[in-house]
Amino acid sequence: MPSAESTPTPVPESAPEPDLVPPTRYDKVAAAGSELIGGPLGRRALIGTSWWTPVRIVALVAIGMFALGLIQKAPCYNGGWFFGASSQYTHACYSDIPHLYQGRGFADGLVPYFDKLPGDMDFLEYPVLTGVFMEVAAWLTPGSGSIQDQEQWYWMVNAGMLMACAAVIAVCVSRTHARRPWDGLLVALAPAFALTATINWDLLAVALTAAAMMMWARGRSLAFGVLLGLATAAKLYPVFLLVPLFVLCLRAWKWRDFGKALAGAVVAWLVVNLPVMLFAFEGWSKFYRFSQERGVDFGSFWLILAQNSDDPLTTESVNTLAALLTSLCLAGIVALGVSAPRRPRFAQLAFLAVAAFILTNKVYSPQYVLWLVPLAVLARPKWRDFLIWQACEVVYFLGIWMYLAYTTSGDAHKGLPTDGYHWAIGVHLLGTLYLCVVVVRDILMPERDVVRQAGDDDPSGGVLDGAEDFFAIRSPAHPPRHASRFEGPQVEWGKQDAVDSSP
Repeated sequence: MPSAESTPTPVPESAPEPDLVPPTRYDKVAAAGSELIGGPLGRRALIGTSWWTPVRIVALVAIGMFALGLIQKAPCYNGGWFFGASSQYTHACYSDIPHLYQGRGFADGLVPYFDKLPGDMDFLEYPVLTGVFMEVAAWLTPGSGSIQDQEQWYWMVNAGMLMACAAVIAVCVSRTHARRPWDGLLVALAPAFALTATINWDLLAVALTAAAMMMWARGRSLAFGVLLGLATAAKLYPVFLLVPLFVLCLRAWKWRDFGKALAGAVVAWLVVNLPVMLFAFEGWSKFYRFSQERGVDFGSFWLILAQNSDDPLTTESVNTLAALLTSLCLAGIVALGVSAPRRPRFAQLAFLAVAAFILTNKVYSPQYVLWLVPLAVLARPKWRDFLIWQACEVVYFLGIWMYLAYTTSGDAHKGLPTDGYHWAIGVHLLGTLYLCVVVVRDILMPERDVVRQAGDDDPSGGVLDGAEDFFAIRSPAHPPRHASRFEGPQVEWGKQDAVDSSP
């Protein structure tokens, strides 16, 4: 008999990796695009056997695209922000970041919310966590040289911090759907994402929201709530995710998890806001007062109405109507959530909730597209539909800068006139509505949902994934839990008619 010393110690087997869903096997556009890097993934390809895992590749691609976005801003960095109002628009390289370094007192060492600013803007008009982000970047900015040098450094420091946020977003989206890490490439390669990433500080809230979605997908309800509360402390829009979550937890009767998420969000928001609220209430409330007081602004259908009306609506009327429209849209999402034949996926309703706010709001800054990109990928990871929407957003990105070039170029009138800008707004609205329509169609016809075609139920749903329906207007459809392998349509060149060609 062999001795105990010579008996090999059994090595425990690691948990099997989930069957991945490569987009090149079911999506014609993804398969066609993959020809640039060697073609669709083969059936016998070994995935995750080297350092080059899908998540790492997605992160590196996101950083590379972000860097290309920085290069696109080079004309402004070399003088467009300082030596001409119209050149930063004609080159489409405008950014709020360098302008606000001096305009919001960071160059003078003023403390946000506590120190009053000179001029018309009495306090910083951003939520507290975004203000902290801006202040940290100011601490890291060298204070020597001319004000132009300092503004350039401030933009670069912020760009580095925002690049980290972009990588976090791409990684979180890749890891939210365990079987679909390659969907993160949609985030990484999104052209509007790269073009708008350094216009403002929205990526902070987007990164926290993407991390919250990942936590919920892993069943960590409290962590989801904490991250969502922090995201809401950086930007208002993440709070709208609680509406679809309430509907889905109602339908699945998961009140404990919803309560933990809600409590975590409230406590996290208070931890950030309460100290400033108590000791600098006037500065803290500036963001909320400014949101109410600002008039109809760029990118909204309200602007089209105002610029084509002899008697435009007052700001108070627009505030009331916009709030009413948003509430009606959210009510429609609630009705959709409880009446759909199969419980919708969390990402689907989350995308619709944020899109409803964007479409009905009185302002649409070009960087607001960042709010929707991760949610759109999780809700509808179909390359054709995503790229159609992105093309519309790129048109709007160019349209707003050309319009501002027209309005600031004096008698030269270089750029896009008002009517042309209205068409650009219309393209943005139609592109977003198109994506909303296909998401709603997927909810009403779940057999056409590309995520569920692969055999999943709600991979971003956490405790909702595979849960039974306890409350639904219609008789709920109970699907099988998870398919053991991908059973969707396959792409084989020369046999493309076998691929789902539906919109």
